Amino acid sequence: RIMRPDDANVAGNVHGGTILKMIEEAGAIISTRHCNSQAGEACVAALARVERTDFLSPVCIGEVANVSAEITYTSRHSVEVQVNVMSENILTGAKKVTNKATLWYVPLSLKNVNKVLEVPPIQYARKEQEDEGKKRYEEQKLDRLETKQRNGDMIFPVINPEPHTVGYSQSSLIHLVGPSDCTLLGFVHGGVTMKLMDEVAGIVAARHCKTNIVTASVDAINFHKKIKKGSVITISGRMTFTSNKSMEIEVFVDADPFVDEPQERYRAVSAFFTYVSLSKEGKPLPVPQLLTETEDEKRRFEEGKGRYLQTKAKRQAQMQQAARQ
Repeated sequence: RIMRPDDANVAGNVHGGTILKMIEEAGAIISTRHCNSQAGEACVAALARVERTDFLSPVCIGEVANVSAEITYTSRHSVEVQVNVMSENILTGAKKVTNKATLWYVPLSLKNVNKVLEVPPIQYARKEQEDEGKKRYEEQKLDRLETKQRNGDMIFPVINPEPHTVGYSQSSLIHLVGPSDCTLLGFVHGGVTMKLMDEVAGIVAARHCKTNIVTASVDAINFHKKIKKGSVITISGRMTFTSNKSMEIEVFVDADPFVDEPQERYRAVSAFFTYVSLSKEGKPLPVPQLLTETEDEKRRFEEGKGRYLQTKAKRQAQMQQAARQ
């Protein structure tokens, strides 16, 4: 679809959350189609996880965004979908790839939303494709388990925080889940949640830098529990790490269920977003160093530094491999 002015961020480019929402919609369509391709219970595919996705290039207002999706692996109860986003300048015909993402979905029965159905298998062109897909499946399953174990953290307000501290930039947004936010099953669309998370992360980054900021990448987003229509969700973000030119922001989504339900507030989604600071001309700017005050903040900073160095090493290895080819 063509990108309109109401899709823009303050810099005039398309909002990163808008792109994430479009990616999730494409993944939901193709996985729901596949899971209903054989006779059996009708179902809707629910988003369980988004692997790391990089924003390779900004999408501009007036350009056409073309989102394409392909199923690359199926396990017994999950579907892996690869999504590519390409932007087209319809005046010049110039095209460029702006995003690549990998998403995992599970099929939930329309009759019983707590029932996960079996996924029809796909045909692989080569045995290696199935083996590689199974390896990715096991890796994401392990990472989801590790993420769930560190999900007890909460973000509390800080009185009179100093600039460039964690407390100074941390932010929260409260949202009532309405019908337009939800799937046929009455649960929040994954894309709606990701857009809200990106908004909060963007506020944290802008408060820290006081400059124009853009989404550079999103680490794995894990959807731990479903969020029902009528719930009140709190999206909270805090700075965890800064390098010379980038910021890592941790974002939580906590849900308060229906008033008449016995279930208490719970952690529904968690992820890390990476932002960069840009000048008015779109050139990278130095990022102010994050000032850590508590032991927990220092620990999270070192963990973020580890993720940053790991990503940097992986990117350098990919560039060297591409150069050899």
